[in-house]
Amino acid sequence: MLPLVYHTIYSQLDLPPEHRYPISKYRRLYDHVLNTFHIDDLQRLAFFQPQPLSINTVKSVHHSDYVDALINNTLPAAKMRRIGFPWSEQLIQRTLTSAGGTCRTVELAHQHGLAIHLSGGYHHAHHEFGSGFCLINDLALAAHQALRLDNVDKVMIIDCDVHHGDGTATLCADNDNVVTFSVHCDKNFPARKPVSTIDLALPRHTTTQEYLRVFQPILQLALAQHQPDLVIYDAGVDIHTDDELGYFDVCKDGIYQRDLLVLSHCKQHAIPVAAVVGGGYRADHQQLVVLHSQLIKAALTLI
Repeated sequence: MLPLVYHTIYSQLDLPPEHRYPISKYRRLYDHVLNTFHIDDLQRLAFFQPQPLSINTVKSVHHSDYVDALINNTLPAAKMRRIGFPWSEQLIQRTLTSAGGTCRTVELAHQHGLAIHLSGGYHHAHHEFGSGFCLINDLALAAHQALRLDNVDKVMIIDCDVHHGDGTATLCADNDNVVTFSVHCDKNFPARKPVSTIDLALPRHTTTQEYLRVFQPILQLALAQHQPDLVIYDAGVDIHTDDELGYFDVCKDGIYQRDLLVLSHCKQHAIPVAAVVGGGYRADHQQLVVLHSQLIKAALTLI
């Protein structure tokens, strides 16, 4: 069985016309799985609906004053502009539910060996501010929650979104039990890139072949050196050649090969994986669906 975590609230957010965030892609991905996957594959999937994280859980990672201001709509306008969303009650509920979904995915991965969240990857949220469409950092929150599980003493966050996982790096910098591994474009958002445990910065226009050739040995070395008890994997598809905020030249099959590489290497080492779909940006949200579904297809080959 492959657990998939999803909630309808993920795409239930009113945004201004022409907003860059592809809010409908989560619903579209869910529908794509149900309507296009073969019946044999669907029978191997199990859907789980998450609950919102509690405010106290969020405050275990983020600054209490920031969380209160965020929840109560008292954050200064400049800080909301840095996040990139207009404030609303629905935005807060969606954020808490999505973060709860990543934590639930970690629990399911711990139980079943592999689980996928059809949202998640909000890696630009820092201790006391949000940025780049990220209000709270679900990856860091889930990593800290994972350390409470039986026989999980070390967690590795493998972040393959095209953008550097800056918030994750800063939030986990002082925790030796969380290893942060960011694979990203060297000249892309954010401008300031704090140091992760492992940073693999690749140049603009990196091709599929170059990406896989460089990534594979470093992935192998990272797993062997740090020996994590659980991996949280951000499978962002904004590495695709047609992504509007990307700058890499990786094809659809390259995304599948990357996802298969991460999942298969972890399986070889008997490391549970909690995967999130991460970033991907197109004006036509439907074009992202096939790219994000590569993660599920790769996972189905391994269960």
